[in-house]
Amino acid sequence: MLKKLFAPENLLNLLLIFVPLAAVLEIMHANPIAIFVTSSLAIIPLAGWMGRATEHLAEKLGQGVGGLLNATFGNAAELIIALMALRKGLFEVVKASITGSIIGNILLVLGLSVLVGGLKYPRQSFNKTAAMLGSTMLALSAIALLMPAVFHLLVKNNPTAERDLSLEIAVVLIITYVLSLVFTLRTHSHLYTGGVDEKEEQEAIGTHGWSQSRSLITLLIATVLVAVMSEFLVGAVEEASHALGLTPIFVGVILVAIIGNAAEHSTAVLVALKNKMDLALNIAIGSSMQVALFVAPVLVFASYLFGKPMDLLFTPLEVVAISVSVLVVALIAQDGESNWMEGVLLLAVYTILGLTFYFLPA
Repeated sequence: MLKKLFAPENLLNLLLIFVPLAAVLEIMHANPIAIFVTSSLAIIPLAGWMGRATEHLAEKLGQGVGGLLNATFGNAAELIIALMALRKGLFEVVKASITGSIIGNILLVLGLSVLVGGLKYPRQSFNKTAAMLGSTMLALSAIALLMPAVFHLLVKNNPTAERDLSLEIAVVLIITYVLSLVFTLRTHSHLYTGGVDEKEEQEAIGTHGWSQSRSLITLLIATVLVAVMSEFLVGAVEEASHALGLTPIFVGVILVAIIGNAAEHSTAVLVALKNKMDLALNIAIGSSMQVALFVAPVLVFASYLFGKPMDLLFTPLEVVAISVSVLVVALIAQDGESNWMEGVLLLAVYTILGLTFYFLPA
């Protein structure tokens, strides 16, 4: 039992101790930094359980419905955190978390996967067509974020028009997302299997052997706890970031994004170690696509329900960061092969962007 608990795929479970600890600190109105740190650490394993439960439900419900469920809830933790911040009107943190999730998945997650897998296998291959299509769809996200910024420069002092443009771009993104699901789940699903059969994939992501009822109960409990922990995190983020001397944009781009994606980090690295690079790329690039094409427009739509409309006007640095990230991934994906040095390059770009956001004045 102890050996299983300390298995690589289960190490994140040790962080579950921070769930009750964060609750106690919140009730006691403790130091905001302590609440921010404990709630952040608590979300990491909970997001992992959400992902595993969703994967197993997807397997039980069949390829069509299951794929839709997995694609829709794949970034549930990030979406919940962003919704809590959106409800409090923290637009800067929300937009920064979108940026951070996109660049974090395609630079940090993919970089770690390529590096670790490359250290074990000198040459790893993947489906070039699927990888390049993912890069092209990410380029669409960069365009979607660039246009509001260009519009803002050309048409000054017109926030209403900026919000209208953002809403219509969000509609285009969500339609593109739906069509991408048809492509990946129905018409061209063969591009995303990479020679990995269903049983191998279940074992790689740790969902083999779960019952449907266990998966559903786990998903419900983890979702509720993530929502509670996200409420604690968002409530403390402003005071904590100020006390730590960090800007809201750095907290959103780096810290919040890593917190929401940590479970995916571990899964992608584990499957890369098993030489399943198609699956690792699907996790990393697919998650970034989902944030850009699904999470971002959903947050725009939700902002109108909250009575606080949010636009897609990102800072110039955020737009540049996403554009550079997409370009680097496209260069690496074009030959259908990877090695450890390419992982180093991805991580180097992420580090440079992280340092830039850290030194960016408030």
